[in-house]
Amino acid sequence: MSARKSVKKVAMVVGLMAGAVLAWPAAAGEVEDGIAKRLTDAVPGLKVQSVRESEAKGLYEVQSNNGDTIYTTADGQYLLTGDLLKITSNGIANVTEEARAGQREQVMAAFGDDGVIRFPADGEEKAVIDVFTDIDCPYCRKLHDEVPKLNAYGITVNYYAFPRSGPGTPSFTKYVSVWCAEDQQAAMDAAKAGRTVESATCENPVLEQYQLGGRVGVTGTPAIVLEDGNMVRGYVPADNLAKGLGLL
Repeated sequence: MSARKSVKKVAMVVGLMAGAVLAWPAAAGEVEDGIAKRLTDAVPGLKVQSVRESEAKGLYEVQSNNGDTIYTTADGQYLLTGDLLKITSNGIANVTEEARAGQREQVMAAFGDDGVIRFPADGEEKAVIDVFTDIDCPYCRKLHDEVPKLNAYGITVNYYAFPRSGPGTPSFTKYVSVWCAEDQQAAMDAAKAGRTVESATCENPVLEQYQLGGRVGVTGTPAIVLEDGNMVRGYVPADNLAKGLGLL
């Protein structure tokens, strides 16, 4: 056999072996683990919470610790950020936001509602909304003015702290004073109206709630989390919110 034929034969065998390796299915979780490792090695500080196959064939959906969704190829080399949209018989659906809502619902349920400042529904409770709020935010104050109307529609409003300026700031301290007040609802009403609230400190969940907001993707206030995990960003009039919840 000539040297050229020998080289061709070796190349063919190597090619067949490579094809066999590529055709052999990866063990369950092997691809996901590989993606997680490649991303965490490449991005210092990134914590991957979950990796799973997306609806789009060939792409994997990665949920990170900062609430962002990343899409990647199976080898973790090519990345996409942003929302994945899907054309359906009812129009365009946001696949990414649906996934975020599911994850957000789980995170909120795990955290629980102990420590919220609650404005309960009048009479029969028909819906519950979790509102991440900043006492000094103008649109948060506008929403708070409509809380009695929301309560009248049978909607319970649970306030979670999200002072946008962060820990150690006047807004953060003000929220702590409201939370530590003997009558939290009255203190919240006063603070939202721009009146002075007596300074108070105590063991409180303000920091934990603020951090929770970051985990579920709050970037501004008010941020309204519905019972199914979907988030309404910004102020919405009480009538519109009640209609959206199917109460009107």
